[in-house]
Amino acid sequence: MRLFALLFALVLALPAAALDLDARFRNIDGGTLSLSQWAGQPVLVVNTASRCAFTRQYEELQALYDRYRARGLVVLAVPSDDFRQELASDAEVKEFCTLTYGIDMPMTGITPVRGKAAHPFYRSVAAETGFEPAWNFNKILIDREGRVAATYGSPVSPLSGRMTRDIEAVLD
Repeated sequence: MRLFALLFALVLALPAAALDLDARFRNIDGGTLSLSQWAGQPVLVVNTASRCAFTRQYEELQALYDRYRARGLVVLAVPSDDFRQELASDAEVKEFCTLTYGIDMPMTGITPVRGKAAHPFYRSVAAETGFEPAWNFNKILIDREGRVAATYGSPVSPLSGRMTRDIEAVLD
């Protein structure tokens, strides 16, 4: 019994897994980006898809970005085909998002977000919090210190009171 108690205490004393904010994403415009380039700023990371019932949330994500970007919020769209609802290429996604929704928020190239093939950032979120996108337009709010402040499922509107309250809390 003492051995069990000692092992349990050691497990509790281990530092929590850190988010991988340095992992590089392919930028949809070419080159790379990482969450660490926005160190000290809150970031809302959203796995997106162009042919999903929730795709209309792009409009709200852009509105959210427009509302809070001057206060430091970054909204990062991460197109993914994990649920077989994304267009065939980064160029097609970029054109669709620009023409249909006027998107100017940062966007990655098409990226896996779940399972063994998931991008290292998403694997680190799953290891730290147990959260893995269950569908398109799942959202992860990262606070100024680089910690997961909140996660949201697809049905949660980016402009909902719940999300805007959480965002304002990490901005203050």
